[in-house]
Amino acid sequence: MEPYLVNLDECVRLEPFPGVVMRAMAAERMTLSLVEMEPGSLIAQHAHPHEQIGFMIEGEAEFVIGDQTFRVKAGQMWRIPGGLRHKIQALSRVVALDAFCPRREDMTQPNSWGRISLADQ
Repeated sequence: MEPYLVNLDECVRLEPFPGVVMRAMAAERMTLSLVEMEPGSLIAQHAHPHEQIGFMIEGEAEFVIGDQTFRVKAGQMWRIPGGLRHKIQALSRVVALDAFCPRREDMTQPNSWGRISLADQ
């Protein structure tokens, strides 16, 4: 069994896009990721088979989920079904928490994020 307590510096560090840092920890069936985005940074449109839920800890971002656009602020949560295209543009400094099920195998090694379907930006 993996350790019960994991420090942030022990998490997998990913930098999939300029100004975006993710720190991920995987359990047997799910992944948790702390996401930090600099103002103006973009997580490009993509889709993955994993169900995703999240919580905006700090900041504000524009989410495009499917064909709908949302302005998400600190204190709000989201849910994104597996397979649905989405992208995120930081409108300020952003700190958010994402959980994925099943486990994201593409977030288990540094710089491994991206073995998902990226669409044209």
